[in-house]
Amino acid sequence: MKNDLNALYEEYGRYIYHLCLKLTRNKEEAEDLMQDVWVKVVRYRGEMSEVNRMKAWLTTICMNTFRDRYRKNVRHSQYVMNQPDTLDVPILDLVPSNAKTPAELMEQSDISELVQQKIGELDGIYRKTIEYFYVNQYSLVEIAGLMSVSIGTVKSRLFRAKKYLKELLVQDEASHEYVMA
Repeated sequence: MKNDLNALYEEYGRYIYHLCLKLTRNKEEAEDLMQDVWVKVVRYRGEMSEVNRMKAWLTTICMNTFRDRYRKNVRHSQYVMNQPDTLDVPILDLVPSNAKTPAELMEQSDISELVQQKIGELDGIYRKTIEYFYVNQYSLVEIAGLMSVSIGTVKSRLFRAKKYLKELLVQDEASHEYVMA
């Protein structure tokens, strides 16, 4: 197996290096990337027997490794770049969280209640169409079958229902701030 890896490196080493250099446009980064690529090749050497096109397999490993490094660097620089040495706040506190704040949760709950209330005020056919599509997540074809109408009719009812719903929300004082925001 070791001879196979040496032969592989001899045959494709220059190709991988030039590909890394083309991707990174920097000699040092290209060398680092190439090292990561060959570490992955060694890690997945058990799968080499199943590979039909070795150059394509190596190219894929190189491209994926480059993408992974790029994403990691972008994420890292997005939150840590230009941080002062004497930072009073722990670095993890600076990383934004996807969790919503209590205020955002309350606002989302209020909006949801308002929209549900206004959907209830729609005419029956429009209310049913919106509920089928957005609440039950039926496809247009399924809704057409349930309502015994054509898909075009479902589309136009959905369009009108959204238009009427928006009008109801705009007219309501309580929802006006959410709709206009």
